Order: sequence, then structure tokens, then C-alpha cells
Amino acid sequence: MSLAILHSRALAGLDAPAVSIEVHVANGLPAFTLVGLAETAVKESRDRVRAALINSQFEFPPRRLTVNLAPADLPKDGSRFDLAIAVGLLAATGQLRRPALDSYEFLGELSLSGALRPVPGALPAALKARDTGRTLILPRENAREAARVRDVHLLPATHLTEVSAHLTGVAPLSPWTEAPPPLAPRDTPDLADVRGQHRARRALEIAAAGAHNLLMIGPPGSGKSMLASRLPGILPPMTETEALEAAALASISTQGFCEDDWGQRPFRAPHHSASPAALIGGGSIPRPGEVSLAHQGVLFLDELPEFDRRVLEVLREPLETGQITISRAARQADFPARFMLVAAMNPSPSGLDEDSPAARRYRERLSAPLLDRIDLHVDVPRVPAEALRADETATGEPSAAVAARVAQARKRMLDRAGRANAALDVAQIRAHCLLSPGDARLLETAMEKLALSARARDRILKVARTIADLAGSETIATAHLSEAITYRSLDRLNPRPV
Repeated sequence: MSLAILHSRALAGLDAPAVSIEVHVANGLPAFTLVGLAETAVKESRDRVRAALINSQFEFPPRRLTVNLAPADLPKDGSRFDLAIAVGLLAATGQLRRPALDSYEFLGELSLSGALRPVPGALPAALKARDTGRTLILPRENAREAARVRDVHLLPATHLTEVSAHLTGVAPLSPWTEAPPPLAPRDTPDLADVRGQHRARRALEIAAAGAHNLLMIGPPGSGKSMLASRLPGILPPMTETEALEAAALASISTQGFCEDDWGQRPFRAPHHSASPAALIGGGSIPRPGEVSLAHQGVLFLDELPEFDRRVLEVLREPLETGQITISRAARQADFPARFMLVAAMNPSPSGLDEDSPAARRYRERLSAPLLDRIDLHVDVPRVPAEALRADETATGEPSAAVAARVAQARKRMLDRAGRANAALDVAQIRAHCLLSPGDARLLETAMEKLALSARARDRILKVARTIADLAGSETIATAHLSEAITYRSLDRLNPRPV
């Protein structure tokens, strides 16, 4: 036959839209035309495919070849279509006998020798292939990643000749049968290593239980970074859906999928010199940034006021909506970005806890809208020398004990509202964060004295609901609300004019 149609997958953000590879062979002067809004890397597949076919002992026909990547208005990039184009040429020139191409999807880059090389985004492609019921033929290096998707039929291969032998029935490929590893969290730094800092530990537990954002203010060496690094160890285990989302984002990023990170809560800690594009993502071909790579995990920003003001302001949208939209002239990509923001800062440029004009200017580098979106502000003072003694009496509570309380509280939230308290919407706040008349007056007084916004008020209610859940209480008591109000340190230090 002179026409062959195959199926593959493009990348558009976290989606893997279907692409039909239409290969037509006609008489005429030898030419190889590739159409369908292909980027440079896709157009270069002509040379890779030609060399791969010849070096795999196939014939490259000296005829007029046309390859169309449909739909034509969908941008295509990368080398992921090489295998599909090569198989299409073999089918269209009759070098494959009666192949049943419609039941397969093809993914993979070809080397000049015909060997298959891995491509990014195998996991999103596997999710879509499972939904369509087709078998995915892909490079063996991508198989372990794609196998994280349950019930997907994978046929890994290492060379173009293996794929052609399978399609002609000469030597069928062996399906991938290895089950994905269990979602078992790995060992993380233990909270027992933290001496003193009882209030900061308490704030860390509240943040973990309700998925609240946290800001720690304290002098250098007080343990802020140490506390932040132990947060993943007390978070609830990931569900399979959460693990797939995090793995898919890593798969399409420049870092790629890492097997050791499967089922682990992400912990991202970019340097304060990071650009807005590094934080939210970008590029001519949109790729996820740090806020998306921290999805379902923790984004830790140390020395928060040292970040560029523009960098911090781009956090406001994902903190509010849980996703980020990157728009370019030719395309737009949406990436999930529901992360816990944990930030740390010194109280002043000198690092000393002082109330001076310089310290106030330093704190004012953080805008009020950004601070409104951070639920917990906690002071982390310098630890007394006696608390650092390495005897058993000074050992703190281990992460396992704290994680057990966090898991129980999170279960109460999911049973009640289907989500963590930090993600409650306005209707759910009204339904689940009810206050007594006396507590309502207490909150109104706090709003007047601290000049709190309506958003900050909602954050206080969510934190109070989490404190009540940790205590096993069905209602928010005065003690729960009072404690939640105390976690607004910067509102007290920098009150805004009414």
C-alpha cells in the first residue's frame, strides 16, 4: 500500500494529545516532505529515519515521500515521532506484510543505527494509551516509567528491527509484566533531631495536617532549614493518583523521571537567585517550573526577602488556584501546582531580632497580598545552650508519632469535606468553620487590631479548624481560634493602616 496511518502522542503541558502519522509514498522526483506544524527537532527526524532504515537493512525508497502529523494546528516538538515515521515508511512501501497498525501507539527516538532512545513524557502518553485501549510500543528505557500506570499494555523494544519483526509476526515483543513498586515512603530526616523549638514544631505539625503554608522567622542557626527538611517525613503518604501526577510532571521536565522519587512527596528548594521562569515554568515550549515540580509536596524558599520581588509575586496565583497557566504566542500550557509553601527568613538584614527602621524595611519586601496567602507565621528564636545537650531527656518527639496524629487529622478532613482544610472554599468555610458568638467577636477584634484582610480571616478560620481536628474536636473552641490568631507574626510586626 502507498498510504499508512499510525498513532502517536504529542506533549501539550501535562496532556498527551493524539497525533496521527500519515505516510504517503508516490512516484516522482525523490523528496521527503514533513508537514503538520513541526518544530526543528521533528523536521530533523527525516535524516535520522533515513539513516536508521538503511543501517537496519531496510530499503529507503527513492520516491516522493510525504509525512503528515495531524492535527495540523497542534504544535509538535521533540524526537518522539521518529519510530512512528519509520514504521509508517516501512508499511507504506510494503516492507511490512499486513501489519495491524491501528491497535498500536508508537513512541521513541531513533539513533542513526536504528536503536531506540528514550523520550520525555512517556508516563502521560501511557495514561492516554490506556484510556484508548491501544498497546504502546516504546523504548525499553521508558518502560519502567510508563509501567507506573496500571492496566496499560506496554511492548518495550531496543531497536527498529525488533519492532518490525513484531509487527510482521516473526518475533513478537514480550509485554512488560513487572509491577510498579509500592508507594512506600523512604527514610527522611527525623524530627527527633530538633532540640527545643516547641512552638515551631507545633506549627509544622499544623501545617502538615491541613496542608497550610508556613513562614518561619528567626535568626541564623535557629533551625528553620532543619525544621523545613523534616516536613516531608510527617506528611500523609501519597495516594496513587497523587504519585502519578508528581511523576508525570517530572517526566515532562528537564530533569526527567527518577525511579527513586516514585511515591515520595517532592521537596523543592530553589536558590533565591531563581528567575520567575525558573519558578513558574516557561520556555518557547512550556515546561513546568519549581512550583509544579513541588506539586503534592513542599516548596521551600529560604531567605525569602532575598528573592526578587517579581519572583515572589508570581507565587500569588498558584497559591490561590493550585495551578499555573503559561501562555506563549503559539501555545498555552496548564500545569498543576498545589504545593505547600514553606519559607524562612531572618528578622532583619543583620540577622538580629530587632525593631529598627532597617528591619521594618527588610520585612516590607514581602507584599501584603503574599503574606495573606501564608497561613502560619511563626517565630523561631535562638535555641538555648542547655537545650542542645545530647542526652536522652533532650530528644524531641520522633516524626513517626507526629505523622500518626497528622494522618488522623487529615482523615477527618477528607471524611468531612473531601479535601485538606487549606483547600476549603468559601461555602465549605461557612459550613465547617462555625464560631460561637463570643469567638466571632474575638476574631473581629483581631481583624481590627491587626488590620487583617478578608483573605487573612479565612486563613485563620482554616488553621483553627485544623487545630480542632488535631485535638479530635468536632467544633472550633476558643483555644483553637486563639492559637490560630497567634500565628500571624508579621501582621503584628507590620500592621497595615485601616
